[in-house]
Amino acid sequence: MKKILYFGLVLLLAVLFSDAANCQLSRLYVGKYAKEGEKGLHIIDVDLSKGTFTTVSESDAGTNPSYFCISKKRSLIYAVNEVGRIKDVRAGSVSTLRFDAKNGKTEKLNEISVPNGGPCYISLSADEGFLLVANYGGGSVAVVRLDANGIPFEVSDTIIYKGEEGTRSRGHMIAPGLGGKKIYVTDLGLDRVAVYDLDPVSGKLKLINNGYAKLAKGAGPRHFAFGKDGTRMYVINELNSTMTVFNVGNSGELNEIQTLSTLPEGFSGKNFCADVHVAGNGKYVYGSNRGHNSIVTYKVGPEGKLTLVGHTSCGGDWPRNFVLDPSGKYLIAGNQNSGNISLFSLDKKTGLPQLPSKDFKIESPSCLKFIE
Repeated sequence: MKKILYFGLVLLLAVLFSDAANCQLSRLYVGKYAKEGEKGLHIIDVDLSKGTFTTVSESDAGTNPSYFCISKKRSLIYAVNEVGRIKDVRAGSVSTLRFDAKNGKTEKLNEISVPNGGPCYISLSADEGFLLVANYGGGSVAVVRLDANGIPFEVSDTIIYKGEEGTRSRGHMIAPGLGGKKIYVTDLGLDRVAVYDLDPVSGKLKLINNGYAKLAKGAGPRHFAFGKDGTRMYVINELNSTMTVFNVGNSGELNEIQTLSTLPEGFSGKNFCADVHVAGNGKYVYGSNRGHNSIVTYKVGPEGKLTLVGHTSCGGDWPRNFVLDPSGKYLIAGNQNSGNISLFSLDKKTGLPQLPSKDFKIESPSCLKFIE
């Protein structure tokens, strides 16, 4: 009888430890388009191995918290509120929330207005002393100074872009390069990437020498990501559905070395690219196609140039944003129009996302992030 109980206990422990080993629970932060008073920030626990999603909390992060960044060391979330006007003034805003990593609950601490309106992207400077904001609607970028506790308290710089007659600036992304020494801005309307130094004292941006990298007319550069060693930048172009590869010079300047399509041959429908990410091992680059509704996968060559691997259905409609999990084994796509998040495993040999078996319903997802 004792032997039976012993072996039964061993079997039970083996099952429990096996389940624990197979559990790959990760916390996903999701921003969405939401009206005033709605809960636009969702925190979700995802069991990556099983494909299950569990809502931890839902928070009011202001109107349309369409993109956000996270300070892990300060346990703060900064979300842009993508609106065009605040009390009849052309402005958007940034909301700051404190989060508890254990229970997933959040508390809104602060909201600060940002001139010109229509903010769509936000990132932290490398030293986490400033927020960097791109205003799509206002054709500008802004720098927001943070206090010692990480709370925004003043706009230290604003740059309004003006194009040639018939063109209009559409600032879409602003973020530091690898190492944080330079700040890069994609302008979808003016078809260029700008490169700046950020003065840590004044909080002002200064264009570097040869600071503009031009793309093809009508390309519409939207988002960018850097290769593993920071010497290559990959820019996804929304309007002509291409991916452009730049060499990053020693002074941060950009030189184009390749542009190739994000679409399969023969596709003739409308398409608007959105997001781009590089695999943690640096071997693959991924982009999202809205219209073709796919994730495109490229393999990175020894000189940083790309070779098409293939296309995978995004699991819904209009993949505005996607994210790679910290382990590098999974990809999660947020499909804005179909209102769902799709989970993919990544093939070890080809890098291709495998068709999702399960997804999670959430209205208008627009930004997905893990804390690494």
